[in-house]
Amino acid sequence: MTDYEVLFQRLGETPLSRWLETLPSDLARVWAERPHGDLPRWRAVLEGLPSVAADWAILDSARVAAGHRQPLDDTIKERLTDLLQRLHPWRKGPYDIHGIVIDTEWRSDWKWDRLAGEIAPLGGRRVLDVGCGNGYHCWRMAGAGADLVIGVDPTQLFVMQFYAIRHFLAPALDRSPTVFVLPLALEQLPPSLEGFDTAFSMGVLYHRRSPLAHLEALRDCLRPGGELVLETLVTEGADSDLLIPRGRYARMRNVWQLPSAPTLADWLEGVGFERVRCVDVSVTTRSEQRSTDWMRFESLAEALDPVDPSRTVEGLPAPRRGVFIATRSVAPQRMRADSACPRP
Repeated sequence: MTDYEVLFQRLGETPLSRWLETLPSDLARVWAERPHGDLPRWRAVLEGLPSVAADWAILDSARVAAGHRQPLDDTIKERLTDLLQRLHPWRKGPYDIHGIVIDTEWRSDWKWDRLAGEIAPLGGRRVLDVGCGNGYHCWRMAGAGADLVIGVDPTQLFVMQFYAIRHFLAPALDRSPTVFVLPLALEQLPPSLEGFDTAFSMGVLYHRRSPLAHLEALRDCLRPGGELVLETLVTEGADSDLLIPRGRYARMRNVWQLPSAPTLADWLEGVGFERVRCVDVSVTTRSEQRSTDWMRFESLAEALDPVDPSRTVEGLPAPRRGVFIATRSVAPQRMRADSACPRP
């Protein structure tokens, strides 16, 4: 299932080689000592995936896709659909595997479209995607030309989904593997690694009790001059404004604080980033996040007030997300962040 030896070889040829001091043992420990109870069932799904040839793959469109000039036999297609459904729920996507459209909870392509034109070109870059889920955005990063993309996410189901997708994508890609998803958290990376050219953290910051510690860890993964792409929940307001939910937020238990855009820009500047830009603020809609046949649990619609969808069921402002781009400072100096932020 895994191809860690290929990854280890790739890392050894880069400034990330110091990670090899801890990475092999960390990965072995996860699978040997902390396997999810459903891991045998998920592994059985991967082992049962049919080896149907794909002669094309697309990484640079809304649907990350793989397929063949000839459509699948109906029996094989039905079997493959059933196997992929056994990895429910699918959160990030969409995907199209041999004509089977995995219509995920999130239209993750919308998020990508909001930031793709604002970030530094990814061609030839080493990229880290923190909280990557099943790797949808990792594939989009590879499609944008990244040389090496490493996604980290401790949710083992999402890692299994990544391998299911890669089972079909990899044979159609005429190059050595460039995308890897690891069952790790950001905190398991070595301190002061300083080896990535770009780091993405999307939909993670508000789940951290200490947002500044998360920003510092992201900074330390980047080389001086490297770029951070941060997407997170924000609240309306000015400098120092902060929404701290008492209890749940939009039915989520672990949302600790939502800064205003100027506040988050100040946080970024304060931990050692410069040229901070907020490039987008968008209210999350029920078209972007919703229940589907591939994610049958409750979603955003159930988290909003049925009478006033501008509020959550807890009476708080509905989810609004900001995209921030910043550069790790080359020198230990403070620069004023440009915190002006577009309104939805």
